[in-house]
Amino acid sequence: MAWLAIKLHAEADAVDAVADALIEAGALSVACDDAEAGTASETAQFAEPGQAPPRPWRLNLLTALVPQEADPARIVAAAAAACGMEMPRFSVSPVEDGDWVRRTQKQFEPMRVADRLWIVPTWCVPPEPDATNISLDPGLAFGTGSHPTTRLMLRWLERNLRSGESVLDYGCGSGILAIVAARLGARNVVGVDIDPQAILTANGNAAQNGVAIRFLTPDEAPQQPADIVVANILANPLIVLAPLITANCAGRVALSGILEGPVGELKDAYAPGLDVEVADREDGWVLVAGTRR
Repeated sequence: MAWLAIKLHAEADAVDAVADALIEAGALSVACDDAEAGTASETAQFAEPGQAPPRPWRLNLLTALVPQEADPARIVAAAAAACGMEMPRFSVSPVEDGDWVRRTQKQFEPMRVADRLWIVPTWCVPPEPDATNISLDPGLAFGTGSHPTTRLMLRWLERNLRSGESVLDYGCGSGILAIVAARLGARNVVGVDIDPQAILTANGNAAQNGVAIRFLTPDEAPQQPADIVVANILANPLIVLAPLITANCAGRVALSGILEGPVGELKDAYAPGLDVEVADREDGWVLVAGTRR
């Protein structure tokens, strides 16, 4: 089966209404992108929890997917009428059917995330069989090694983890940090996350990599300090969790998900129990690491 893609622009204050109207008029789905992406006017769309949400894109590119037999002009006209606006200019292009699973898989290839550490999708052959290869597919939980914050943490673990140390991964997501720690020789590895889906995903990933890790909710987590605590979340949650993470750290800590700006506030939050400093940087993100006093 083939489809048609209808593309049109919408201003920030109208984009939600236009997208909903396109669905009501017969579109199967509507994707929204920054129409100014790649230019000096591009607007980042992320913010720390507790901060004001990022301002919407000034100009949005809407892509509505419709059946091949649909009348694009009728759909756009109906959406415009529903929103009380003039008929906008639009373009139409065919979307051919294909093997979408294979196309999706092609976006994910083996990725070197540290000197001797690779993240390898299950459908790929490890480029370096003798390296530490972690089998991990894209999923619903955060953490496949593609984000700078994850790579910062994985590099830190490869350089700093000593065999036999216990590890607590707080906010484990896909379980990637806990799995890598176990593969590097850690013992008694525990992953904690508030999201039940993350716990399910992490357990599946651990089994896929042949490591025994306990993935738990915060209520289930044992109150037993670990030699190393790693947490790749965001700066504001890390600041709020500072007393808990400090109490569960018997030796060293590594924190990521932090932009340059909040580093000072984060260091102050951990100062009562831990000496932490910026240990690594990548693409505007930093890793803060330190030791218990």
